[in-house]
Amino acid sequence: MSFYRGMTCENVTLTGHGGAPITAYVAKPSGPGPFPGVVLIHHLPGWSELYIETTRRFAHHGYIAICANLYEREGGGSDGNPDDVAAKVRADGGIADAQMVGDTEAAVKWMRAQTENNGKVGLIGSCSGGRHAFIYACQKTDVDAVVEQWGGGVVMGKDDLNAKKPVAPIDMTKDLSCPILGLFGNEDRAPSPEQVDMHEAELKKFGKNYEFHRYDGAGHGFFYWHRPMYRPEQAMDGWNKIWAFFGKYLAK
Repeated sequence: MSFYRGMTCENVTLTGHGGAPITAYVAKPSGPGPFPGVVLIHHLPGWSELYIETTRRFAHHGYIAICANLYEREGGGSDGNPDDVAAKVRADGGIADAQMVGDTEAAVKWMRAQTENNGKVGLIGSCSGGRHAFIYACQKTDVDAVVEQWGGGVVMGKDDLNAKKPVAPIDMTKDLSCPILGLFGNEDRAPSPEQVDMHEAELKKFGKNYEFHRYDGAGHGFFYWHRPMYRPEQAMDGWNKIWAFFGKYLAK
């Protein structure tokens, strides 16, 4: 792979869940490929600068990358303020899991339709996006590897379930369709280390192909360079784990 390659970036429109138009940000490495693909599922702060920059980071490393705006129906659009939209989504109790799966499926289908794609597609998300990535990989069979970064709400009590979140993701574990990499901070409370233990126990119970890495001195969102929770040493080790994992399962 040639590092420091050029790239092209643009917004595309996908046909999401229920036929709704969804804007997605795409970054493609220069050249004919073939390149592995990565679909990013953003966190609750929304389709933010952090996720747009991370999309370009994957292209920089030789991946076609796409990040769909899962909050577009809530008034975001390509020009919506992510903080305002996220506040509305949070007040509404988040988006429905089924809607997320439909929108993410549109991004995966877009990726697989690209002539430069090598036929492999990975999925990655953090916080609520980590939860969503795990759900998607349990409900669909069209991704080859998934990275879950501190997925909050994978473990849920019965009182936490509702119409938007009808099934606890941990109860979907038996249907996980691909290898998974999990990255967690030991000072996090959502998920807590105890919840990560439960998550891992279910993966082990069903004989799933998984890697979990847990970091001392790190809490929630320790990759987020723009926030006080950033932990550079742990984050860079985590990035190296991601490159190795996707390199193993997505590169031909």
